[in-house]
Amino acid sequence: MNLPFSRRRFLTGAAVGVATGVVGTTSRSVAADVNTNEPDAIVALPDTVGLEIVIDGLGFPLAVDFAPDADRRYIAERDGQVWVHESNGLRGKPLLDLRETVVTGGERGLLGMTLHPDFAENRRLFVHYSAQRQPGTPRQFDHTGILATFEVTDDGTRVRPDSERVVLEIPQPADFHNGGDLAFGPDGYLYAGIGAGGGGGGGGQDVTTDLLGSVIRIDVDGRSAAGEYAVPEDNPLVGRDGLDEYYAWGFRNPWRLSFDDGDCFVADVGESDYEEVNIVENGGNYGWNVKEGTHCYRADDCPDEPSGPGLGGQFQDPIIEYPHPPAETGVSGISVIGGYVSRDSTLPALEGAYVFGDLAADGRLFAATRPDDDGSVWPTTAIEIDGERSLERLFSFGRDDAGTVYILGFRAGSGGLYRVAPAA
Repeated sequence: MNLPFSRRRFLTGAAVGVATGVVGTTSRSVAADVNTNEPDAIVALPDTVGLEIVIDGLGFPLAVDFAPDADRRYIAERDGQVWVHESNGLRGKPLLDLRETVVTGGERGLLGMTLHPDFAENRRLFVHYSAQRQPGTPRQFDHTGILATFEVTDDGTRVRPDSERVVLEIPQPADFHNGGDLAFGPDGYLYAGIGAGGGGGGGGQDVTTDLLGSVIRIDVDGRSAAGEYAVPEDNPLVGRDGLDEYYAWGFRNPWRLSFDDGDCFVADVGESDYEEVNIVENGGNYGWNVKEGTHCYRADDCPDEPSGPGLGGQFQDPIIEYPHPPAETGVSGISVIGGYVSRDSTLPALEGAYVFGDLAADGRLFAATRPDDDGSVWPTTAIEIDGERSLERLFSFGRDDAGTVYILGFRAGSGGLYRVAPAA
């Protein structure tokens, strides 16, 4: 199986994965030898959870969203198809089929999908996918990332023909580290994670040339000279030296972002030694490619403050950091997969915990709890999945309006959507 988002190793032996970043207003200091598995702080978390199969028989599912006006789920697959799942099962034809448009291979594909907050009224579906190089993309670049919107029919089962409108094009220099996740924030604006676009330590600190290595924020209900969107006036670089769409920067490859109670969580895949999760705030710089997590990247020491146009302030440290194997702590992995805060009344032991995972071959699942001191690292523990329903790979997460967390992953030869539930 060809896994996108797996770690790449160069001739030097250095590992390169998918990274995500988040913004904070104050720098968090985390000791290099911090033990992220602190039993005293996480005794309330369950040792084991179960997985209830919602959908199986899929190929490579990477995103899920839930219709606000019906018992209906939309599942996006890497090959370019978006499926509709209702109470009587998976519909026979996809809602959207972009297989003739989407470019796959490496870490490319249909990478993100979300519904507009007013989907029940305006029927707008947003996707982020890899396409062939478009006019304006540099010839030496690999492809163009497309952020587009479609209109869904009133019955919620099909996309209206010829309804695609391209919102934004993002030239991508490589076929990996492209990010791609989409989510609407509580402010009604659309957020997108954009990878730094390649290996070897590049990207993340130039906010004047392109949008690589960022979390962007745009107003898709507005119009401007940019076309299908407007820029919120309080984006941090509006009127300054930098691109207006930026909300935060210094990310290697944001792999999944989510919101809870006003916080924006972004997981960032590290390159050589550490994985991280951040809480993003307006104008934050999350360190790549100067830092990997809380550590200097390929240097004995590194500055506390970034340099360059528009890059004032301090680097922001992650709320969660864990090492690559071998590691003394039980929390380790190879490529972080960002998740959601659980608000599921049927799983009170996970209430308020950030549930996320890792691409490691055994479908590794973690939970982190908010510390009493908001400036501290979040204690994190590994959670076992019921052995009879364990995963071979974990790709992504979702959360419904009831606060229940879902996993998109691969087991028993196929991809599926699974509800995180109490252990049997």
